[in-house]
Amino acid sequence: MIAFIGLGNPGNEFVDTKHNAGFWVIDELARRWECNFKPGTGDYVYAENTGKDTVLMKPTTGMNASGIAIKNFADLFDINIHDLFVFIDDVDLPLGRLRIRPKGGDGCHRGLESIIYHIGNTHFPRVRFGVASTDHRRPAEQYVLKPFRKQDRPLAQEMIQVAADAAESLLYEGLDKTMNQYNSSEKIES
Repeated sequence: MIAFIGLGNPGNEFVDTKHNAGFWVIDELARRWECNFKPGTGDYVYAENTGKDTVLMKPTTGMNASGIAIKNFADLFDINIHDLFVFIDDVDLPLGRLRIRPKGGDGCHRGLESIIYHIGNTHFPRVRFGVASTDHRRPAEQYVLKPFRKQDRPLAQEMIQVAADAAESLLYEGLDKTMNQYNSSEKIES
C-alpha cells in the first residue's frame, strides 16, 4: 500500500495559510479519486482508494507534532517507509516549483523534523511545494502562517493541480521518472 501524507495545521484559522500546502494537495487527490476522509484511530484523518491500493492521510496534531500521528498511522496500516510520500510546503523554493526527493534531512522544516524523530529514519520520499513569492519571507515561521497574496493565488492553485499530478505520476510511473519530470529548474508560470 502507498500512502500520500499532506502536512498542515488543522483549524479554520490556518485553512488558507501557506503552511497547509500539503493538506491542499491531499484534498485535491481525494476530490479526484472521489474518496472521503474519516477519523483515524489516532490524531489523523484518512481516505482509502482501494482501487489504487493507496491511502491519503492528514495529521490533526498540528505541523510540529506530525510525526506522532504518522508513526501511529504507518504502523497501523503496515506502510513500508519507502511507500510513505510526504507533501510539505517549502519557503526556500519559489512558488511554481516542486522538488521531489527519495530521502533527506528535515531542511529546517519542523513537520519533517517531527516525522524523522518519531519514525527514526530519513529514508522516506517527500514532495516539497514551493511557497516563496517576492514578498518578505522571513521570519519563515510567520511567513508560512499567512495566506498567499491575491496576485499569487492563481499560481498557487495551479501548483496544487501540478503537485496532485506528480502524486499520480508517483503512483503510476514511479519515483525516478516522476523526479525527472517534475524536478525541473524551470518555474511554472501562469
